[in-house]
Amino acid sequence: MHQRLHIVLNISPQKLIYYYEGVASTVVTKTTDGRIIRFPAKILRSVVQADGVRGIFELVLDENHKFVSITRVRGT
Repeated sequence: MHQRLHIVLNISPQKLIYYYEGVASTVVTKTTDGRIIRFPAKILRSVVQADGVRGIFELVLDENHKFVSITRVRGT
């Protein structure tokens, strides 16, 4: 069964450069229910917009906690 986490992200275009250059490879953020999670920054590639990555996203993981998908639920 897949696990669905709603996460809050507010990453500016300037900060995204650190992820693309490999300076930072892991994103650390909170879920909407207060848990802190970390995941590989490369997951964000499909949701980057001109203003960075901002909003609430649904992160779907499989039963082995492996990435399945990420989608924007709501912008901020």
